[in-house]
Amino acid sequence: MKKTKIIYWIFTVLVLLLMGVGAVPSIIKSEDSVKLIHDHLNYPVYFVPFTGVAKLLGCIALLVPGYPRIKEWVYAGLTFDLIGAIYSFICVGDPASGWFPLVIGLACIAGSYIYYHKLRKLKAASNGTSYSGNTAFA
Repeated sequence: MKKTKIIYWIFTVLVLLLMGVGAVPSIIKSEDSVKLIHDHLNYPVYFVPFTGVAKLLGCIALLVPGYPRIKEWVYAGLTFDLIGAIYSFICVGDPASGWFPLVIGLACIAGSYIYYHKLRKLKAASNGTSYSGNTAFA
């Protein structure tokens, strides 16, 4: 279980760094965030702090112990955010070098999600209870 927990936290910290640190400039509507999201991707300015707050709340929810259903929604939301960002960059004609780092972020989210469920399954087995979560990746 120790190895699984370490791998889970490595992936989760990478997700928190990618999404959490990236959320702060959006929340404060920094000039660079507005240029990227509004000027380059053509989203409305009010969308900038909204996405930042949503990402930051998602990161906080990943850190709070318990609440497995909320964590499922957080993983889904962060995944939708990155897929939407990749799609947006492709639609405005950006080269792969502009959006490929987001694919790495998706891989980190997938790793965190997979190991989250492996860890829950191991904890349930050690407690003698059955695990009824998503077993597709376990």
